[in-house]
Amino acid sequence: MTHRYISYIYPEALIVMAVISSFNKTLILLALLLATFTTLTQGQQTRVSSQASTRVGFYRSTCPRAESIIQSAVQSAVDTNPTIAPGLLRMFFHDCFVNGCDASILIEGGTTEKAAGPNSLLRGFEVIDAAKTELETACPGVVSCADIVALAARDSVVLTGGRSWQVPLGRRDGLVSEGNDTANLPAFNDPMDVQIRKFSDKGLNIQDLVTLVGAHTIGTSACAFISYRLYNFNNTANATDPDLNPAFIPQLQALCPNGGDPLTRVALDTGSEGSFGNSFYDNLRNGRGVIESDAKLWSDRRTQRFVQPFVGSGQSGSRFNSEFGRAMVKLGNTELKTGSQGEIRRVCTAIN
Repeated sequence: MTHRYISYIYPEALIVMAVISSFNKTLILLALLLATFTTLTQGQQTRVSSQASTRVGFYRSTCPRAESIIQSAVQSAVDTNPTIAPGLLRMFFHDCFVNGCDASILIEGGTTEKAAGPNSLLRGFEVIDAAKTELETACPGVVSCADIVALAARDSVVLTGGRSWQVPLGRRDGLVSEGNDTANLPAFNDPMDVQIRKFSDKGLNIQDLVTLVGAHTIGTSACAFISYRLYNFNNTANATDPDLNPAFIPQLQALCPNGGDPLTRVALDTGSEGSFGNSFYDNLRNGRGVIESDAKLWSDRRTQRFVQPFVGSGQSGSRFNSEFGRAMVKLGNTELKTGSQGEIRRVCTAIN
């Protein structure tokens, strides 16, 4: 009787208990969902932070004159010595290809990147130092050496006739510089497979490769990186590199005689080494690529199709200028150090 009494007298209580139990389960489920959402949100914030990028106008409020100070230093140097322009442009490439665009190439020391063979002929370091000195007077501890290198590269292009582009800023300076790491740099005799791989390792595609190598429209190379194409190529007696136009070979041989001075400089873009433009690609098409890796851009079908739009007059030059700025921004965001990573060096040649 008792069991029947309880069973029949309190059906509402049983319902209430069931509702309470269900409500408690709902609360627990909501709590778990909230905790999961919070964790995911925190994780997303962490990922966003770790992927923080540069931005245009980074120093607008903290150092408004930063870009003009750097531009003035570059212009003064190039006016005095025009070969500084291609040197500063190469410096940016060599910096970005080794552990990212972090000014590690500027650090002095016997085993640093700056002392490594591939960087031994770079020029323009004193321009970066001059700009940094003035920036430290105007805005102490604000502008990174990495951003100075990036802006100096852009300004060098503009001063030699190329089109300007907006440079996203906010890089921080690296804390490591090892000469052994320069093996990552593209080399003058890299086969195309190796060139593509090295650029791909930095998040750059074949179109980026072809566009960025167009930096060789200004500047020179040394006979040490050219002569082997002119005499006994591939250890074959009297052979020359078949990628070279036969009519161009005597001109190169006159500049780089067999057994001559390996440091003699030769224009990478024949007839236009001081003017930034698409004539470099015209020379590639005509078999006048001075270094082997450049010549391969035309002889290899994978890259030739990206060279072709830059060849000739009309819109080709404008197209190259536009693409070059785009590709430089992409290169400049390679393996970024931002936020709390790295540091802002007081002097560019040494870690704080």
